[in-house]
Amino acid sequence: MLRVVELLALATLSFTLVNGIELDVNSVGSIKSAASSLASQLVGYYTANSTGRENGTLPSPYYWWEAGALFDTLIQYSHLTGDTQYNSLVSTGLLSQVGKNNDFMPVNQSATEGNDDQATWALAAMSAAEAQFTNSTQWLALADTVFNILVQRWDSATCSGGLRWQIYSFARGFDYKNSASNGHFFQLASRLARYTGNTTYSTWANTAYEWTKSTGFIDSKFNVYDGAPIVLRNCTDVVKLQFSYVAGTYITGVAHMYNITDGNAKWKTELDGLLNRTLNVFFSNGAARVATEVACEKIDTCTVDMMAMKGLLGHWLADAVQMAPYTANTVLPLLTSSAQAAAQACDETGCSFFWDGKHTGIDGNGAGAVGPSIDALSFVQGLLWQESGLTGLPATVNGTAVAANSTSTASGAVASSTKKSDGVAMRAGTALLVSVLGSMMWLVL
Repeated sequence: MLRVVELLALATLSFTLVNGIELDVNSVGSIKSAASSLASQLVGYYTANSTGRENGTLPSPYYWWEAGALFDTLIQYSHLTGDTQYNSLVSTGLLSQVGKNNDFMPVNQSATEGNDDQATWALAAMSAAEAQFTNSTQWLALADTVFNILVQRWDSATCSGGLRWQIYSFARGFDYKNSASNGHFFQLASRLARYTGNTTYSTWANTAYEWTKSTGFIDSKFNVYDGAPIVLRNCTDVVKLQFSYVAGTYITGVAHMYNITDGNAKWKTELDGLLNRTLNVFFSNGAARVATEVACEKIDTCTVDMMAMKGLLGHWLADAVQMAPYTANTVLPLLTSSAQAAAQACDETGCSFFWDGKHTGIDGNGAGAVGPSIDALSFVQGLLWQESGLTGLPATVNGTAVAANSTSTASGAVASSTKKSDGVAMRAGTALLVSVLGSMMWLVL
């Protein structure tokens, strides 16, 4: 039921009247309740009209990768909220798409699957292993299998390395190397390195990241660009489109490398640079500072694929804060303002893709209900990063469960953890900042 509620960020300063899902960013219970409503909607899109549709897939117009992203979002939901009601659905969906060789190359996707698509599913399997879903060894095996396949596809014959966008030579995009494929490979390698302690993964993570920078896909100002064609210019003509999830996959990969190297100066420099630039690029829409898909959102040209991208950025920002808690002061205010705007844009019909305060529900989308739901849920549940009882995601280090409130990192160093009580205070302080900015914006208008 649609509710008109007053969100009271700070009683003495401002009142905000919104149409949407009720969300009090100072209350863990309210955040979990809002996340629960959003998760229920997201699952509803997956289960609706499923008769005759292959398990683990979404109906048209959604591409295969987005189902993998949906499952990954629900794994994070389970981890952050403690609500496990969808775990069986997620496990069944993931396993239904592993293919005959357990490599996330099912026959039904053989004509269109790209390296970034396959890696998206492998990242979801990695999340299941980290969150200790039932039989975590099978999830690790799936992630490792895809990692090894991507290593085999590393193409040093062109552009001095890197992965092509597409797997098969007949596919459009085979002659293009993109940041999404290489960034997902980097993220997968960094997370496998943290989970297992195996330096083979961290070596490849370093190789993938250094190659990305050497090609200019990440420039000296830490802009993350889409990729470059191979033919004629050998990846020197970089396509300077920027998409939020691509920056996000590198941010969380770098945060994992920072974590497993005890805060190594190199990785801190890279993390700070990527965070500062990414937050400036994708949270630049005026005083509100809410997540925006800058390549298409303001001119309303986003495709169905693009509508899920800022949600993946939100997901990986929350993961990055868990890996590098010092970044919370930078990231949390924007997670908070975006979560509030996202909740305002949702009602019982679904979520709008546009978080400008002028659109609410499914009618604000045009098309693509799954993407906007992934977006909203990711930012709302991301506020719970310090409530998971862990200093960092995953729930395991080197494959071993970590006790709640432990301060050990993968290499045994002490990390700066945030207690649950500190989290409430941090959210309150962030709400104050967002509230003041909102009041100033109202006065200007």
